[in-house]
Amino acid sequence: MPASRDPWLDNAKATLIVLVVVGHLWELVPPSRIQGDVYDFLYLWHMPAFVFLAGHLSRGFGYERRRLWDLVTTLATPYVVFEASLALFRIHVGGEDLQYVFADPHFPLWFLPALIAWRLLTPLFRPMRGGVVVAVGISLVAGLIDHETSRLLDLARILGFLPFFVLGLKTTPAHLAWLRGRFPAALGVVAFAGIAVLAATSDRWIDSGFLYFRAYELTGEDGGHSVSLRLLVLTVGAVGTMAFLALVPSWDGWFTRVGAATIVVYLAHGFVVKALVYAGIGDALPSSGTADAVASVASATLLGVAIALALASAPVRRLLDPVVDPFHVAQRRVDDAVDLALLSLDDGEVSTAGAGGGR
Repeated sequence: MPASRDPWLDNAKATLIVLVVVGHLWELVPPSRIQGDVYDFLYLWHMPAFVFLAGHLSRGFGYERRRLWDLVTTLATPYVVFEASLALFRIHVGGEDLQYVFADPHFPLWFLPALIAWRLLTPLFRPMRGGVVVAVGISLVAGLIDHETSRLLDLARILGFLPFFVLGLKTTPAHLAWLRGRFPAALGVVAFAGIAVLAATSDRWIDSGFLYFRAYELTGEDGGHSVSLRLLVLTVGAVGTMAFLALVPSWDGWFTRVGAATIVVYLAHGFVVKALVYAGIGDALPSSGTADAVASVASATLLGVAIALALASAPVRRLLDPVVDPFHVAQRRVDDAVDLALLSLDDGEVSTAGAGGGR
């Protein structure tokens, strides 16, 4: 792995992108108590952790021309390409009726416009004292926005998850280094145990809409109670994020390489998940009892891991790079062509010089 990459961060990114795919496969499992518990456990912290890391890795963003152009080439362009192609796939293969393509991001592409918005806010929040508190306030108030308005570019999640992004912005490498010790790891195990208890009892205290940071009007709770529940979800998400990071290993192995392919896995896995939906995989999974529920969740987990690893493999990355990152791929090819031309020119000059020396 290149010296500029941190294996610990890549292991964290790799684990989270695999869990994104696994979580979407769990949605296809027939409903059961076990399926609901593991799903709620995961969604209480894994997207907060993903957004936190996005914030931490965006600390250097500014309004320089190069940085703004990167937003266009690495986020906006893939969003347009994959939102359009996945919409066509869902309409013509799956027979779905989609509306507001591009304006209302469709599964699973909401994260790209969200990351664009968060990065544009970075120069404002990075130096701001009390920025995390301000972001929490924005998140709490954002739930009051009506559903139709908050659908625009998935504004509900952009503002709802904002505290985790700002927390990542404010977290330095020195802060994260502390999490790599044994004591934080032990605290992480305890924290995850507590979150597991909350997930197992989630039906008693929370609507699943809170895990997606949807508008309060969709949760069936009144405004004051909704604000309290969102604050609790934000707290649990932050604790779960730290617990997860404390348990991430620092070794550099084959799995670490997946961390460099998160964008490919993220963009491509939606096609695979939707294809499985259209193939009726949910109906094929057993669902008659507890043993069947465990088997279904385990099968979906293994399949999700396999899909993520396959999409992160070198052959698939080479195949998808031209559509995932067309500008940089084109630039590399131009650079290679220029290098080849210069090499040929140098060889020609050497040959000419050699011929002249022989006369």
